Amino acid sequence: MLKNKPTFRWIHELMKEMNMDIACIRFGNIHVITVTCPEISREFLRKQDTLFVSRPMSISTEMTTKGYLSTALVPYGEQWKKMRRIVSTHVVSPAKLRKMVFNKRFFREGSEAGGPGLEAEKHIDAIFKVLAYMYSLCVSDYVPCLRGMVDLDGHEKVMKENIWDYRQELMVATVDNPSNAVEWALAEMINQPKILGKAIEELDRVVGKERLVQESDFSQLNYIKACAREAFRLHPIAPFNVPHVARSDTTVAYYFIPKGSHVLLSRSGLGRNPKAWPDETLKLRHLKDDDGSEVVLTENDLRFILFSTGRRGCIGVTLGTSMTVMLFARLLQGFTWTAPPNESKIDLSEAEDSLALAKPLITVAKPRLAKHVYPAET
Repeated sequence: MLKNKPTFRWIHELMKEMNMDIACIRFGNIHVITVTCPEISREFLRKQDTLFVSRPMSISTEMTTKGYLSTALVPYGEQWKKMRRIVSTHVVSPAKLRKMVFNKRFFREGSEAGGPGLEAEKHIDAIFKVLAYMYSLCVSDYVPCLRGMVDLDGHEKVMKENIWDYRQELMVATVDNPSNAVEWALAEMINQPKILGKAIEELDRVVGKERLVQESDFSQLNYIKACAREAFRLHPIAPFNVPHVARSDTTVAYYFIPKGSHVLLSRSGLGRNPKAWPDETLKLRHLKDDDGSEVVLTENDLRFILFSTGRRGCIGVTLGTSMTVMLFARLLQGFTWTAPPNESKIDLSEAEDSLALAKPLITVAKPRLAKHVYPAET
């Protein structure tokens, strides 16, 4: 792990070289099972979901959940059941979501230019910093005797400095996926003007130019949602899904899985598996022209991972979907987007140690609606 950095790229290269859809790598005393095949993924999270409902105990989750007191990251047990019931009923229930107000600032005052304030920027930076380490493979998680003694990759120090409670866990879930997907979608579509133009045509036809997109429009914005799905497929927020733990010995796709194994479904491996996706370019394969049914962002067949599925699937699917479509649609509706001067295309290279853009996305955005349509800053 220390020699092959970043670890997730080494794992993916190893599986690609050996032409494997499932691999078992031993880190310390832990068997880590990595999967890039949709069919095998469904075996884990659908056919044998009850056996893989738990989460591993790690230094990052222990610190961010204040001793495993939250929901998404904690091991299976009574605490998880209680918190999931509370969040489902009192936070992300349909009745609560209907009261949500989009486009209103709740985090102190913004800057004079109308952007986020200094405190908001620091808060979001801290969230993404923790995310980068939360999804990484920490040596002391697999060799527990090193915990607190040797911080070989700086993981423990960062987690201690950015500890938070369960409310922040909910915020992370609503910040990382939508913002990452929209940034990548914009970058891809600026490089493919025809697709960008079709998306704008749909917005003008369904919504018009005299008002902004509303949630009631979502069902008719299939082209927009198809673009968002493709961005989620090609550019996931993290290399792997949050780990699942085998609660007992079992067999999956004729492979023996020992009790205690950590199962990592590869987000990038599933989304770019050539058997499921023969062409990696941004094409609107998600439109269902045959029956005209509505495009949804969820992917229950696990050909790529967005909100996952099964008992540990995201309970905020409705919220995450709404935030993604609203953010994406309003950015496309409100502005024309082009590459910066003296540049013909956006550089789509990935960062070395993550799946984010290697360089910050810089574009030219010009308002395309009448001034009175844009909400006034309050």
